[in-house]
Amino acid sequence: MAWSGLLLLLLAARGRGDPGPLEDVVVDRYFIPKVCLREAQMGDFIRYHYNGTFRDGQKFDSSYDRGATVAGVVGVGRLITGMDRGLQGMCVNERRHLIVPPHLGYGSIGVAGMIPPDATLYFDVIMLDIWNKEDKLQITTVHKPERCNRTVENSDFVRYHYNGTLLDGTHFDSSYSKDSTYDTYVGTGWLIKGMDEGLLGMCAGEKRRIIIPPFLAYGEKGYGTVIPPQASLVFDVLLVDLHNPKDGISLEHLEVPASCKRKAVTGDFVRYHYNGTLMDGALFDSSYSRNHTYDTYIGKGYIIPGMDQGLQGVCIGEKRRIIVPPHLGYGENGAGDKIPGSAVLIFDIHVIDFHNPLDSVEIETLSRPEGCNVTTQERDFVRYHYNCSLLDGTKLFSSHDYNHPQEATLGTSKVIDGLNLGLLNMCVGEKRVIIIPPHLGHGENGARGVPGSAVLRFEVELLSREEGVPEGYLFIWHGDPPANLYEDMDLNKDGEIPPEEFSTFIKAQLTDGKGRLMPSSDPETVIADMFQNQDRNQDGKITAEELKLKSDEDQERIHEEL
Repeated sequence: MAWSGLLLLLLAARGRGDPGPLEDVVVDRYFIPKVCLREAQMGDFIRYHYNGTFRDGQKFDSSYDRGATVAGVVGVGRLITGMDRGLQGMCVNERRHLIVPPHLGYGSIGVAGMIPPDATLYFDVIMLDIWNKEDKLQITTVHKPERCNRTVENSDFVRYHYNGTLLDGTHFDSSYSKDSTYDTYVGTGWLIKGMDEGLLGMCAGEKRRIIIPPFLAYGEKGYGTVIPPQASLVFDVLLVDLHNPKDGISLEHLEVPASCKRKAVTGDFVRYHYNGTLMDGALFDSSYSRNHTYDTYIGKGYIIPGMDQGLQGVCIGEKRRIIVPPHLGYGENGAGDKIPGSAVLIFDIHVIDFHNPLDSVEIETLSRPEGCNVTTQERDFVRYHYNCSLLDGTKLFSSHDYNHPQEATLGTSKVIDGLNLGLLNMCVGEKRVIIIPPHLGHGENGARGVPGSAVLRFEVELLSREEGVPEGYLFIWHGDPPANLYEDMDLNKDGEIPPEEFSTFIKAQLTDGKGRLMPSSDPETVIADMFQNQDRNQDGKITAEELKLKSDEDQERIHEEL
């Protein structure tokens, strides 16, 4: 190897001149760094800068003027003896003044045109780098996360931040200044050997200092203008995430309900909350921040493949962590300004509910009175208490909050379809749990206080039922109606029937058990509606021509009705 620089020359005549008053090199350690991890020893390779002057201050040589450090092996005779001795024991960033007598410098011959014979030489030296061919990679773990499910292996793809400096602290590169991680495969030759080795075994979130000797870095050539030849490199590394192209999703079951009657499958519609983070913990999205669940079909390609797979088999109420490699997430391009390219994604999800568009109402009977032979049917008027909640237990409504039961006529669209179905064939006193899918509830849009596409859970107790009347009827006779209906209804025989006479007559039929009204909490309103139907010209009285039985208007009737 040919060494450049005046101090690397060995002259055959060295040492033949007058040794002068000094017998050995004089060393002034005028700056010693607080931390000295290593001192230059015989046989070590070193890099340093220097200024060389005579006693009068006249400069005869300078590595600074050449714009390049001096590199060589110390203590093996490749430098003038005074420098060989004066450089030993130096720390990186240490500064020394060296006074080299002629017999330890260039002797009585000197260097023609530059150094006169018998010259005492003065050197101002700063040590920049020290290494040895026996050196190995130096790895210091600065921080290691408590949780580490996986470490870097060869062929993994990693994303990391780094600051790169020379051994003396000179900065040469940083991913932070580019506002982007360095993304690459490990162990495939894309990195310098020292980084390939130094990244192995790291956890996501781990911080390391990796000191790389030149023969595992850029060696004799260096790199551009920023990394000199034979430079040791120091990398402070933060591993952001890692994955392997062969990875599938990874699941962690954080909380699974004790009872799980059903698990989600392809084609189910799932409502869930989630927090989405990168492997370094950076939050990129959250349904909680929007106060709204994420609602979607699974297994149909509406969401990223990793989530399509990760939601398979979930239970209602389950909390699950889904780790999605980039090839099952947003790939090399990422998404928006919050998900970088090639990022591993972590979703912490909480499943609120799910259903299938083909689901029907689920009914669970909690208790049923013995000897019950009469059950609710369409058109019956029922009174019941209920508690309504989401499947995650969130309470929505309760009849108990209003201190009176709910009333409804079944089959008249007064309640949602699923609840109507769930109230059929019940006995008075029976208690049920009714699970209603959204297409039989409030649908995709929801209702006031009810989220869109929500599965509803009703706890119902039937308090009473009244037999109903056929659709379109307000009153039915239990037998045949009077032969002279108008004359019987015209109580004062004045040839017209005002509302008072009509109401009195209908109530008498009810009292005598000759007919019944459509069940209602307000029978007066039902009777008033009947009168309005018969008062066809709306003059406030019914004439003989206006009064007609339902049989006169509806040939398909089952019972006769006013």
